[in-house]
Amino acid sequence: MLNKLRYLLKRNRCYCETEMDQSQLEKMIKQGAILLDVRSPQEFLEGHLENAISLPEYEIKERYNKMLSDKTQNIIVYCSTGHRSQKAQKTLQKLGYQKVYNLCKGIENDN
Repeated sequence: MLNKLRYLLKRNRCYCETEMDQSQLEKMIKQGAILLDVRSPQEFLEGHLENAISLPEYEIKERYNKMLSDKTQNIIVYCSTGHRSQKAQKTLQKLGYQKVYNLCKGIENDN
């Protein structure tokens, strides 16, 4: 899993509000950050990052409190291209989550 994340971070440098570099991401994962896959259940079944939790972006408002009880825990959201995860990041922040990070370019972007 960490090798795939290293590759994704090196491939496309992005500048998000809550940008992180490779070492920060790895450190957060080792310290128990939640990896939240906000793609559809079908996309999740087709492949996802190790230890990721599936919570589709369109279901966050209905299911967030059952799956994400600690609003101070580090959460890393990702999708295919970064668009849904950016939307999910903003939604979670509006719901009071303080440490939400977006894998900006997603896991399938080759540009």
